[in-house]
Amino acid sequence: MKILGIGNAIVDVLCKVPDEFLIKNSLTKSTMKLIDEAEFKKLLSSLKVEETISGGSVANSIVGLSQLGNEVGFLGKVNDDELGQKYENGLKKEKVKYLYNKKKETSPTGSCLILITPDSERTMCTFLGTSGKINENDVNKEQIKNSEILFLEGYLWDDGDPKKAFEAAIHSSKKVAMSLSDLFCVERHKPQFLELVKNRLDIVFANEQEILSLIDAKSFDEAIVFSKEIKKNIIITRGEKGAIGIDMNQVVECNADTSVKIKDLTGAGDLFAAGYLHGIINNFSLKESLIKGTELSTKIIQKIGARI
Repeated sequence: MKILGIGNAIVDVLCKVPDEFLIKNSLTKSTMKLIDEAEFKKLLSSLKVEETISGGSVANSIVGLSQLGNEVGFLGKVNDDELGQKYENGLKKEKVKYLYNKKKETSPTGSCLILITPDSERTMCTFLGTSGKINENDVNKEQIKNSEILFLEGYLWDDGDPKKAFEAAIHSSKKVAMSLSDLFCVERHKPQFLELVKNRLDIVFANEQEILSLIDAKSFDEAIVFSKEIKKNIIITRGEKGAIGIDMNQVVECNADTSVKIKDLTGAGDLFAAGYLHGIINNFSLKESLIKGTELSTKIIQKIGARI
């Protein structure tokens, strides 16, 4: 495989909501909140479901890479239940090698309520279920060694078993890419994420908010200086301001297409990462990789959901 992704195997449940719904339920727009099964069911009971689809941040990227003709695999933990089967079928349909043998677990397959407000922003309420219980035994080190790039998500990082799985995977890899995932994740795990970015990762995806929080910066210039100092490949997405790639001392910008009509921002970062990684494994230049990432993220924001 060119790229092996490890992430939360989550079934996305997409719902359109007014801003009042977020206020009423004390939800912060454009962020991800972890919830338990009871809260998930309570929120869902008052919503109309638009679509249900296999999701999870890295899984979305891996599907995008597969659609571009790359040989890819995904490892994420599901239960042997109806949603788990739906999840596996969704990946196989997209020609992704699904590398987890599901079995009966004590927790159900994870689900994420994606609440889309009229401004196209998405707010996520995630019940991790069994996906958050991934452990070292679930990681096949040989499969990782045989992949060119290991791609991880910040959402998966948590103390205990998931952290051990993460570290075992990094230890077996040739090259590691990771998405910081969400401001919530960065603030929750800042010291560990900073150590990963500085010392363990080769490619890092972050949006402007996340990178500024990670290094406690007040200006974007500080993020550029930091990225150059650590001599890694840091990719920063900036919404309508486009994206910037820093690789060693090279800094390249790519403009966003601001003329498109945005329907839903779900998956914009995931598909950007897919396009960029497609460039990396096919020997594109930094600029060409950024352009490919921008092309895919532009496509996905013009439709509902995170799969092209």
